[in-house]
Amino acid sequence: MSSPMPYMTPPPSPQRANLSVRLKSALIMGVTGVLSKCFLYGFNRVEVTGFSRLLDVLESRKDASKRQRGLLTVSNHISVLDDPVVWGILPLRYMFDPSNLRWSLGAADICFTNRILSNFFSHGQVLPCYRLKHSPKGGPFQPILGQAVRLLSGPTPFSPSSILPPPPTLTPSDNKPPTPSHTNDYYHYSPIPHPPNSWVHIFPEGCVHQHPSTDLRYFKWGVARLILESDPPPLILPMFIDGTQRVMPEDRGFPKFLPRIGKTVRVAFGEPVDFEEAFGDLKRRWEALVRKERERALEKGAGGDSGVLMEKRWVPGELPSDELRYGEEAKQIRIEVARRMREEVLKVRKALAQYPEPDPTFGLAETWRPDDTIEAKKYKSRVDGSNISQD
Repeated sequence: MSSPMPYMTPPPSPQRANLSVRLKSALIMGVTGVLSKCFLYGFNRVEVTGFSRLLDVLESRKDASKRQRGLLTVSNHISVLDDPVVWGILPLRYMFDPSNLRWSLGAADICFTNRILSNFFSHGQVLPCYRLKHSPKGGPFQPILGQAVRLLSGPTPFSPSSILPPPPTLTPSDNKPPTPSHTNDYYHYSPIPHPPNSWVHIFPEGCVHQHPSTDLRYFKWGVARLILESDPPPLILPMFIDGTQRVMPEDRGFPKFLPRIGKTVRVAFGEPVDFEEAFGDLKRRWEALVRKERERALEKGAGGDSGVLMEKRWVPGELPSDELRYGEEAKQIRIEVARRMREEVLKVRKALAQYPEPDPTFGLAETWRPDDTIEAKKYKSRVDGSNISQD
């Protein structure tokens, strides 16, 4: 029988930031957006398809208090410049309004290595994500993915902090002060408050993949968690990006730190995904599994406080039992959700009518398993010869 894991929820952020935080976020995100727009349109050619689909959604979400669902955008990942440069396509009127801009996940070992970077990326609405290749804290069940789920979800009926012990006292390690992303094993979270039903963008391939015809790797389970566990389910908008791999190729020579100019960057948006058609059956399977685990936990705690505690702790983004993490049924549901989400992005690629048919084996995790043995940060894939960045 699975046993619930204690106290995995990070301290909740308040749903509205103070004025200082809002100003910092507006400044960082606004200036970054303007610079991205200047670079895209001033030094390159930009082709955007289906842009009205994103703009219509953002217009409907201008009043945060009236949002009924979160927004999840999902795309391929072909360059270190994909985020934030691609968002330079947004009109200026959006760029200084963080409440209606995306949250994203950034590598903790790159974006959150000191206080300056941590503050910059936190105010830029980036969540610190650990990667298993670089840290044992990584994987699909790290607490920060729970926070991403809560970003996409509506308001919770209670504050999880009322049933959790206080965060441990933080002490400097190796004479270095702790950063927002390096507190302890259970409390990795963004200190920046956020409203419910927010916008989250994710690159489910998990690494930069520069395939010659922009074919896609398999999608990892993080995207499945966002789709299955958000409450209510988010509006999902698939995207496809091409061209930034030529602006910042992984095999570039000197000067490596400078992006190339004069390239064509394409960004395409598909139709919003019909959630019921695409994921309805899998969502119902997941909810049935959650109900089963909830009943098992309550039965185990019947007659005592533990059952009541377990009932209260089931909030979006929490997986209090091993069965919900590692059980075969949960595993198969996540695999299928990730596969279907990848198909939605491939539909956008196909609609552009400029690319060859995708290789069906690329959508299988086992196809890419040999890459896990490679220690190099940048290398040519054994599978397809593409440029891979594990940074």
